[in-house]
Amino acid sequence: MANMITYEGIYDILRKEKIYPELQKIPEGFIQDVTTYLHEKAAILESQKQKDSIFAEREIDKTARQLENIKKMLKELYEKRENKIVKLALIGSRSGSLNTSSMIKEEKEMYGNVVESLNFYRANILKKVLNKEPPSIKEQEQKKEGEDLKSVRFINPVPQFVGSNKKKYGPFEEKNTADLPSDVAELLIKNKRAEEI
Repeated sequence: MANMITYEGIYDILRKEKIYPELQKIPEGFIQDVTTYLHEKAAILESQKQKDSIFAEREIDKTARQLENIKKMLKELYEKRENKIVKLALIGSRSGSLNTSSMIKEEKEMYGNVVESLNFYRANILKKVLNKEPPSIKEQEQKKEGEDLKSVRFINPVPQFVGSNKKKYGPFEEKNTADLPSDVAELLIKNKRAEEI
């Protein structure tokens, strides 16, 4: 059953997110429920505009203001959580310890992508430079080519290898994450080198 979203409920979630430095737990279906709530509020506003009443203008103004405030609160809530998720991703990328316990599904995906990008650039810039090698960031281009990709987390270190598409991947360390072509990801999962995320 969907969580009951109210104006006061959104305000309370935002207030907690502003007070506490840690990412706060919110209901898993929050995005879908808020979207439904916004549709309902917009429908109420349209319905009020159809009425011919001396009180209609006041009600229209009140509902329109509330709808605008809800959107502002949701934007602020998103940006507060986004900031905390990016900080958590930075910690996760550096330490290899991933923490997604307070995130909803959409945020976990964002977090995974940020960690993956940080890991990729650390491996292909910093680690290469420390090994007296030139930085190499060409592999990231494979994401832009619209391949059928699967996200994995490595459970064991994997040296650099060539995929079926003749592209080089890796090396990967334990707990690194990556988006890889599905056939490559499935082979790594089958061989207990990685797990799907």
